[in-house]
Amino acid sequence: MLVIGLGRFGAAIADTLDTMDVEVLAVERDPDLVERWSQRLPVVEADATDPRALEQLGASEFSSAVVGVGTALEASVLITGNLVDIGITEIWAKAISTAHSRILTRIGAHHVILPESEAGARVAHAVGGRMLDYIEVEDGFSIAKMRPPKETHNFSLDRLDLYDKYGVRVIGVKSPGVDFEYSTPATIIRPDDLLLVAGDGELLERFALRP
Repeated sequence: MLVIGLGRFGAAIADTLDTMDVEVLAVERDPDLVERWSQRLPVVEADATDPRALEQLGASEFSSAVVGVGTALEASVLITGNLVDIGITEIWAKAISTAHSRILTRIGAHHVILPESEAGARVAHAVGGRMLDYIEVEDGFSIAKMRPPKETHNFSLDRLDLYDKYGVRVIGVKSPGVDFEYSTPATIIRPDDLLLVAGDGELLERFALRP
């Protein structure tokens, strides 16, 4: 995995991938950041906005790359364009605005991440109701971790029939002191359980707000 930019976002990704035993090559043009991370990761000091620099470090040999450069919009766009040109098949790019995101998508980024926006949405869902975590997967379909509403306490899922009533499905349950378990129709919801629930985002919100 090629990771370009060792700011907070890129460094966190590179470091995590390294702990997962994924082969990582980091590219950073700031010599101070290169020195800081060189004892931890394979790092090359180079300017990835220059196609020749990417060619020299063998970037085309990587099938996937992360562009962690976000605040410097021009650099972000140039780097992403360079990766598209050399045929990287999976490009993940950080954006700082919806306009930036649209540009990256149009020039060929396969996945665009808006870290602050996505983190803000997750926190908003958490503080606004019973949800403890929230992830929008795609096209409105989301997954939430939440406490069970009172009406579900001590009932099995087949009796609750939550999909017909609320349009959501409980896909897993975590009871205290017990490993996470995938749900079945016979799964009984206890008051102190944690639920993993999937469905349309608006329907999840309504379900989470039930008393």
